[in-house]
Amino acid sequence: MFFDRLSKKTDEELMVLVQQGEERAFTLLYQRYCKKILRYFYRMLWKDENKAQDFLHDLFVKIIEDPSRYNVSKPFTTWIYSVAHNMCKNEYRKHKFRQEINGRIITHTEVIENKIHEELDHARLSKAVEELLNQFDDDDKNLFVLHCELEMPLAEIAVILNCPEGTVKSRWFYLKKKLAESLHDYNPAFK
Repeated sequence: MFFDRLSKKTDEELMVLVQQGEERAFTLLYQRYCKKILRYFYRMLWKDENKAQDFLHDLFVKIIEDPSRYNVSKPFTTWIYSVAHNMCKNEYRKHKFRQEINGRIITHTEVIENKIHEELDHARLSKAVEELLNQFDDDDKNLFVLHCELEMPLAEIAVILNCPEGTVKSRWFYLKKKLAESLHDYNPAFK
């Protein structure tokens, strides 16, 4: 009965209850967000399923350990994706450092050019987009995942990325242009 009443609460109301020590509210938030956040981490962390699982676990441990970090006046979705985004940014820095230490430089192949000459179908377009995104910097990749795959509005992405909405709109315009130029033979329609 109590859990039924909890399920009708907003994420923000649940977070207030989590801050008051209500474990069932935390469980409900976890159930609402675990798959979405796992998918986000998976896409942002080189499709490494183990790493994505670890980051998901770490994110929710942070919430358990210090729920007061959440400001109840802010939308929960924006806040949780901001925390996830910052975790990814930290991992990118660590990853870059590890690469430099090992003396490895990741080079990108010219996959897109090879794909243009192959049969054009939806599966190949998806693969071409994926490979192209892997060549982009982390900010562009993050913007694409948030907007196209998680279908977040640019205004919400601006809050997550902690930058002006106009900057996000401009970055989205140039990202679409880069994608369209690289994938012109596929004639994709981007939002």
